[in-house]
Amino acid sequence: MEPVIKINPGATKWDIRQKVWDYIEDNNLANFPRPVHNRIPNFKGAFTACTKVSELQVFTQATEVKVDPDKPLEGARLAVLQAQKTLLVPTPRLRTGLFNKITPPQDASKEQLRICSSSQGVRDFSVPVDLDATVKVDLVVVGSVAVSEKGLRIGKGEGFADMEFGMMASMGAVNESTVVVTIVHDCQVVDIPEEIIESHDLTVDYILTPTRVIKTDCQFPKPQGIFWIKLDNEKLEKIPILKKLRALEEQAGKDVTLGEAPTAAEPGQTGPPKRQTRRRPRQNMQQDEMGDSKQEKIVESEKKARQRPARARKESGGGYERGKGKRENTNEKGPEEGGSEVTSQRKLPLSVTTVYLGGIPAGLRVSELKAALREREAAPLRLTWQGAQHRAFLDYSDPQAAELALEALQDLSLNGHSLQAELAKSQRGGKRSGQSNRRPRQSTPPKSDTAPADTESDTNEKIEE
Repeated sequence: MEPVIKINPGATKWDIRQKVWDYIEDNNLANFPRPVHNRIPNFKGAFTACTKVSELQVFTQATEVKVDPDKPLEGARLAVLQAQKTLLVPTPRLRTGLFNKITPPQDASKEQLRICSSSQGVRDFSVPVDLDATVKVDLVVVGSVAVSEKGLRIGKGEGFADMEFGMMASMGAVNESTVVVTIVHDCQVVDIPEEIIESHDLTVDYILTPTRVIKTDCQFPKPQGIFWIKLDNEKLEKIPILKKLRALEEQAGKDVTLGEAPTAAEPGQTGPPKRQTRRRPRQNMQQDEMGDSKQEKIVESEKKARQRPARARKESGGGYERGKGKRENTNEKGPEEGGSEVTSQRKLPLSVTTVYLGGIPAGLRVSELKAALREREAAPLRLTWQGAQHRAFLDYSDPQAAELALEALQDLSLNGHSLQAELAKSQRGGKRSGQSNRRPRQSTPPKSDTAPADTESDTNEKIEE
């Protein structure tokens, strides 16, 4: 079958990713979350493609199956649970470990299994699996941005699927004969030049699309460990479990020499968009020079704020216009029509990127939403609560922070209702990323007994006049 997306000679991985993402967006081939850029696309027909995994003989024979946490693979995770096989799911961005074993309730209903197959299930129905655990993975299911009929695969550019397989190989959970399946839209099957595939890149044995099952007979070997020279200290700081694995391999006498942090784009390319090259860890988890996390500093600053007398807190409260002594209203109009009911008070940067959160169920308390945001490490600089309209607006420092939050908020469900997270309308269309998104002030702020967002640093910091 002829690929619908033509790849030009000399194309780099980023060229191919961009072509696929653009094609999917231009032809409206994806479901939420949108846009698909910098993501594993949640393509239309994903569930149909996922059901084909149960038709594979290797699936029938498998006992333990590892499936990536991407949204389009939700149907594959459900198929594993319905077949009463052991489901292993990597922790998002490998923040807290390698993967979790999903353990549904006994005699779980179909709806409970569906929840277990979602990102909520990874949080609520899972048990962590450590590096020293005895695990034998029979089948691996990964997402892709592009894949060729020869089994060559391109992910979204962060290397998590490659690292996960290498880590599983290091702990003896997989080997060179372990079958790898990817699930994509038909348009994502393209001709990938062999010369851009590297030794650490994961290849696949089967490609499932809404219309096809492709056996690749791939001749390229799969990575049988971590290629430490491809990593740097910054990567290790982002993924603590890599540090643990490196220490174990160093004790075993293996070469664990790290490479240098990348300073240029990959050969032959003009480089990925700025939002990829500037992506960084969430601010509240970065380490400062003394080794204390900013999260600890945030908690400490909040304690100090609460301990100060009420009068002192009031006098030092944020919300002054720079250069004026006039108090600025902290409750403002939302980025869409309608005024806000609750906003977090703090000194905001000149530009913010706003995320719309819709579908908030009636009766939900703002504190419950804040707790959910903290749990997913998606706490905003400011939260504008519009519970009566079943929505909220979340302000982040820049487009990169907003993208990370959108990724973390996929499949967010509260009180049995699924919430919708997407960039606010003011961030879409012709508006440039980083363009000021200050909101007009409201003359009379509505009353509210809700406190500012709990994850902010000292929200009562005085702005210099």
